[in-house]
Amino acid sequence: MTQYPSRYPLAKRQDRKSSAITVSKVPRIFAIANQKGGVGKTTTSINLATAMCAVGKRVLLVDLDPQGNASTGLGVKRSDLRKSMYDVLFSESHLLDVVQDTKVPGLSVAPSSVHLSGAEIELVTAERREYRLREALRAPLPYDYIIMDCPPSLNLLTLNALVAADSVVVPLQCEFYALEGLSHLVKTIERVKKHYNSTLDIHGVVLTMYDKRNNLSSMVANDVRSFFGDKVYETVIPRNVRVSEAPSYGLPAIVYDMHCSGAQAYIHLAGEVLKRERSLMRASKAA
Repeated sequence: MTQYPSRYPLAKRQDRKSSAITVSKVPRIFAIANQKGGVGKTTTSINLATAMCAVGKRVLLVDLDPQGNASTGLGVKRSDLRKSMYDVLFSESHLLDVVQDTKVPGLSVAPSSVHLSGAEIELVTAERREYRLREALRAPLPYDYIIMDCPPSLNLLTLNALVAADSVVVPLQCEFYALEGLSHLVKTIERVKKHYNSTLDIHGVVLTMYDKRNNLSSMVANDVRSFFGDKVYETVIPRNVRVSEAPSYGLPAIVYDMHCSGAQAYIHLAGEVLKRERSLMRASKAA
C-alpha cells in the first residue's frame, strides 16, 4: 500500500457520507486541451482542480485520456475500478455512478480506463456521437466546476469534450514545436463553435515548463502573448522537480509540496482563472 506524506493538511480522505451534497445547478465546464503530448495537460488538470478546491469550490475532474494518468495521479488504482468514463459514454451509466472521492477535500474524479482506447472506433458509428459527453455533464450536479483532462490528439473523445465544455484552457509548453500545433487547435475550436457548441471559447492559454534561464522560453512566451494578447494567463508554470515527483505518490503537487515553485504557480493560476470567471459572470449579468 502506498504511503502518503502525512504532514500536508490537504492529504485527507474526504468522507462522502458526512458531507451534504446539494444538486442545484449545472457546473461550469473546462476542457484542458492540446493535441500535442507532453505539454502539461494532466498536471494542469490535477493541480488547477486542487487549487480551486483549496478556496472552497467543489470540483470534478473527468479523465478522458485512455492512459488514465489523471486518475492514477489522484490515487485511483486501476485494479479497483468497476466503472469508468467508458461506461458513461457507452453503457448509459450515470456520471455519479463512476465518481470516486480523492484525498483532496472537495475534489472528485471520474476515472479513465483502458477501455477508452477503443472509444474512437465505437464512437464512429454511435448515435449523436459528438454529444455523448455533453448529455452526461450538462445536468444539475453537486459541483461548481468540472475539469476535463483530454487525450493528446484531436480525436472524437476530444471533440466530445469541446462540445460539452463552456471554455477551453490550453496548456502550452515553452518550446518552439509547441507553437506549430496551436493553430490547428484554434481552428478546431472555431469549427466546434460553428457547428456544435456556439458558446465555446478559449478561457486562456497557460505557459508550462517555463525555464527562465532559457532564452527560448522567453521568446515563445513573447510570441504567444503577442498573438493571443490577454488570453494568455499572467501566471507561468516553471519546470519543477517536485511537480514531477507528486504523481508517484498519487497526490497533486499542491498537496505533495505546496511550497514548491510549481505548486505556488498553480495556486496563482487558479486565482487568475476564478478572477476571469467572476468577470465573465458580471458581464453576463450586465448583458
